Amino acid sequence: MSTQDEKQSQLTHLDEQGNIHMVDVTERPETMREAIAHAQVRMLPATTRSIEHNQVAKGSVLETAKIAGIMAAKQTPQLIPLCHPLPMTHIDLHFTLDSTQGIITIEGRTRTTYKTGVDVEALTAVTVAALTIYDMCKGVDTTITLEQAYIAQKSGGKSGTVTFKPEQRS
Repeated sequence: MSTQDEKQSQLTHLDEQGNIHMVDVTERPETMREAIAHAQVRMLPATTRSIEHNQVAKGSVLETAKIAGIMAAKQTPQLIPLCHPLPMTHIDLHFTLDSTQGIITIEGRTRTTYKTGVDVEALTAVTVAALTIYDMCKGVDTTITLEQAYIAQKSGGKSGTVTFKPEQRS
């Protein structure tokens, strides 16, 4: 059995009887934890240029998406049933626009000093930011797709720093 198969057979949200439960992190030490997530939004190049030049009728798309992503990361335990509420110490989003290809890449970083990681919060931030871009631009571009939301890196806890690439998942 591979290491990945072993990890999958040890699902932590199931107890010995196979019942769902919230993982008990009481005995874990608090460590600095950080996660970086990426997502992409693909659209017509003209739509990307409109966003870049702040010419979308609904307002500043990227500023609105940034605020939405930050707010969403803070609300992750209300959205994901078994996710621990965390004292978030840092949440930030950055956007890279490629107006030739019609792609916006979103990078979200989350940080805390706590007993469990902030990877789900980082994913929540970038996906809600992507949804916000979609919502603000859907009236002018019906081709928008949300793509490749993934954790690029996480650190802290017993695993240390782990870096991922989308191609590692195939």
